[in-house]
Formats: sequence, C-alpha cells, structure tokens
Amino acid sequence: MPPFHIVDGHVHFYDTERLSYAWLAGVPKINRTHLPADFEKARGEVAVEKIVFVEVDAAQGQTVAEARFAAELARADPRIQGIVASARVEHGVRVRDELDALGESGLVKGIRRLVQQEADPEFCLRPAFVEGVRLLAGYGLSFDLGIVHHQLAAATELLRRCPDVQFVIDHMAKPGIKAGLLEPWKSQMREIAKMPHVVSKISGAVTEADHQSWTVAQLRPYIEHCIDCFGFDRVMFASDWPVVELAANYPDWVRIVEGVVAAASEDERRKLFRDTAIRVYRLPL
Repeated sequence: MPPFHIVDGHVHFYDTERLSYAWLAGVPKINRTHLPADFEKARGEVAVEKIVFVEVDAAQGQTVAEARFAAELARADPRIQGIVASARVEHGVRVRDELDALGESGLVKGIRRLVQQEADPEFCLRPAFVEGVRLLAGYGLSFDLGIVHHQLAAATELLRRCPDVQFVIDHMAKPGIKAGLLEPWKSQMREIAKMPHVVSKISGAVTEADHQSWTVAQLRPYIEHCIDCFGFDRVMFASDWPVVELAANYPDWVRIVEGVVAAASEDERRKLFRDTAIRVYRLPL
C-alpha cells in the first residue's frame, strides 16, 4: 500500500430509495444503496484522505437532486471534497440554468456527461454539445469524458475544439482489455496526451477485463501505456467504487496500481495517488 494517505478521484455513492438509476438493473451485484459507511468497510487498510464524488447516471431530470444528495453526504463526511455532477451539455447554451443550479453547493468541481452509451459515434461533436462543453471554462469547471475506446476518434476532435476546458478521461477510455485489443487505443491515447489540457484517470481496468479470470499481466500494458503517455503529472488514481467490485475489491485495485508503479519515485507516486486529483479538481489542501 502507498506509504501515505491517498485521494480517490472517482467514487460513486447512491441511494436507490431516493433517486432512480436504470442501469443498476443490469448489475445486480451492486444494485443496492452504497453510502460512505459502505465505502469505509470496502476500503479495508487503504488510508483515503479525500474523495471526489462522481455522478452515477441518475434518471434524466435528477442531476441537480443528485448533486444536492452528494453535498449532503459531504457535510457528514469531510473526506468528500469535490463533486463531478451530470449536466446535459448537449443542450448548448441552455445548460446554463442547470450549471447555475449545480453551483449552489460550492462543491461542484466538474461536469460529466456519459457518452459511452450513445449510438451516434459523433454524438460529442454535435454543435450544441461542443457549445455546452465550451461554456464550462467560464464556470471554472472541468469535464469528465466517459467514453469507450471506439469513441476515441470523435473525443479527440472534441478536445481540439475545446482548448480552454480541463478534460479528464475516465477509466483510460475503457480499452478493450477483455479482447486483448491494444490498437488503435494505444495510438489514440498517445495523440490525446499531446494536448496539455487533458489528464487521464487510472481506473476501470479490471472491469474492462474478464471479471472472473483477469490477471495483472493483462492489465499492466494498459496502465503502463497510459502513464507513459501522460506522465505522472497528468494521471490520477481512481477506484470507480463500487463498480470496481464487479471484478475486484478496493484494496486489490490499489495493490495492482501500486505494483505497476513500484519502480517509480515516491514523488511520482504521490502525483498519481494524490496531487493530480487535488490540482485538477481544485480540492482543499
């Protein structure tokens, strides 16, 4: 385990009695309420100092309610120091009302609009979507990009069109680990990393592999390549809890990442496990 307290850049909390999450029906293993008390049990011996709550794809119309729910949790658990909320950026300039409402708590640091389930491969390049994302710079908000590897070409163009927005690539753009696919993911991630306004989360690898039979040897090339592309200044550790539990427990995922970067200096490991998330999400020091 890291010899210091870590910052987890991607944690989901949800209350199935309070909000609706249609996607949970397809993952019965985690289809129940998950709150900070559950996280406390799941983290085991891992010392977690700060948490970034990331939206959980609640039903349309519940984005502001979800952010308020997260803010309530933060008042009870001071480790929750940032919120990445959902917003319909595809509404273009009309998303301003939603962004204004989301800003009420003062904890919203970024926006995420999941693109991974969209059938249109260029959904994120629709003019209104691009316009909505560009607005985030004026609000001082970053944009978490939730995509699958086959959407990287369009995502790369979105990044080029929004140079003033801080982007965060969730889960290393979900590479095809289960199928053993490296290209064109490797080349596309290398291209994206050339843009200085982009960072990547080191997360999601076990759930993109076979949930029952993954090995560290299968995961390592993807994690190593992502770190090699972006450098330790632009990668952040994230657990994707509790989704990670579909394939591994929380301490195991920390051990996997720590093992991959075992040869790195402590300064580099602190950037990965703490500093990048604090800087990108503007968390209190």
